[in-house]
Amino acid sequence: MSNKTYRVGIVGATGAVGQELISLLVSRNFPLAELRLLASARSVGRLMDVGGKKVTVREATPEAFEGLDIALFAAEGAIAKALAPEAVKRGCLVLDKSSAYRMYADVPLVLPEINLEATRKHKGIIASPNCSTSVALMGLYPLHKAFGLKRVIFATYQSVSGTGADAIDELEAQVQAYAKGQPLIHKVYPYQIAFNLIPQVDSFGADGYTGEESKMREESRKIMGLPALKVSATCVRVPVVRAHSVAVNAEFEMPVDIAAARAAIAAFAGATLVDDIANKIYPTPLDFSRQVKCGVGRIRLDTALDNGLSFWVSGDNLWKGAALNSIQIAEAMIREGISLRAS
Repeated sequence: MSNKTYRVGIVGATGAVGQELISLLVSRNFPLAELRLLASARSVGRLMDVGGKKVTVREATPEAFEGLDIALFAAEGAIAKALAPEAVKRGCLVLDKSSAYRMYADVPLVLPEINLEATRKHKGIIASPNCSTSVALMGLYPLHKAFGLKRVIFATYQSVSGTGADAIDELEAQVQAYAKGQPLIHKVYPYQIAFNLIPQVDSFGADGYTGEESKMREESRKIMGLPALKVSATCVRVPVVRAHSVAVNAEFEMPVDIAAARAAIAAFAGATLVDDIANKIYPTPLDFSRQVKCGVGRIRLDTALDNGLSFWVSGDNLWKGAALNSIQIAEAMIREGISLRAS
C-alpha cells in the first residue's frame, strides 16, 4: 500500500453491507483521508461510529461525490444505476456490489484473487460478483487453474443475512415463537424459514431457474473468462444467520488428483484448506463468519463425472460476498499502481 491517502464515500452506509464496509475500512487500516457516509434522505443527520469517531450521514446526491476518489456502493441496483454515473463524472472510481452493472461488457466483474488485471481497463465502474458466486469461486478457481474446468454444478446453502436485516429478525422471531409454542409468522419469505429450507433465492425466470442461479452461471463464466462453460445451479435459503456454503461438483479436462487439488486450494490467496475427514474437520458457516478467506474441504473424487471433484466451500456473504471484496479490489489496485481514474 502506498503512503497516499484517499477520500472515500459509502453509498448505503446505514445498511448491513454499509456498516460492514465501515468496520472493515477501519480494521484493515485503509489509507483514508476522509470517509463520507451517504444514504437516503430519511437517514440524513444520523450519527455513525467510525473508529471511535462520530460521523454524520449525508444524503446520497450527485453533488455528494465531489472531491471523492472512491465510492463504495452498498445499495440496491436502482440506486447504483442512478448515482454511479454521476460519481464517475466527478472523477470517482465506483466499486459496486449490486447486480446493476455486472454483465455490462465494458464493466469489469472482479474477484481480485482471480482477475485483478481486468481493472486496468475500467471506465469508472467496477462490479463485485454475487455473494454465492464469490464464495464458490474461492474453491473452484484454483482447481480450474490446476486441471482445466469443463463443467460445474452448484448447490448453495445461503444464509438469511443475504436477504437483509428483516430476514434475520424473522428467523430469530420464528425460533423464539417455536420455543414458546406460538404460531410462526412469515412475511419476508414465502415459507417459514426456521427449521426449514426454501429452494428459491430471487424470482423465477422463464427457464425455471431463479435470478440467483442465473447469476452464478453468467458471473462464473465472465470472471474466469470461460464464456462457454457449462454451469447449473440450485440456490437454497437455509436457517443460518451468516455465511453461505456451496456444494460443488466439477468436471475437468485433465485427470484429477486429490493431493494436487488440496495443494492448489492451500496455495490460493482466497481460500483456507480445511479438509481432514478422519477428524471430522471441514468448513462450516459459523467457522467462516467474519473471516477474510473462504474455507474449502470435503475434497473427493466425484463418482458421477469424468475427471471430477466434489467439494464444499463456506464463506462470509457480507464480507467476501459483498463488503470485503470491494475493499480488496481497492487495496489491490492501489498496491499494484492501477489507476483509479477511468481509462
